[in-house]
Amino acid sequence: MKTANNHSSENKGREAGGLSQALKAFGVLGGIGIFFAVVIGICIFMGSLADDLLGLAYGGKLVGIILGVPVAFYLTYKQLKGII
Repeated sequence: MKTANNHSSENKGREAGGLSQALKAFGVLGGIGIFFAVVIGICIFMGSLADDLLGLAYGGKLVGIILGVPVAFYLTYKQLKGII
């Protein structure tokens, strides 16, 4: 009987540890996704400002998207480099 209780408490500890790891991973990945979207959004906004100032049709927004994606990847890599 004593060993059965001991095994069940070990399983509960493992389940709680697995759940906390899953929640931690979800938080990190969710934060990365939000960071990625914000960086691209800032680049698109800056491209929109360039459209207004320079009188471009949609060229500034397009350049903002084209530059925003690699910038977001690079900044995300730098941010994750310390975690991994």
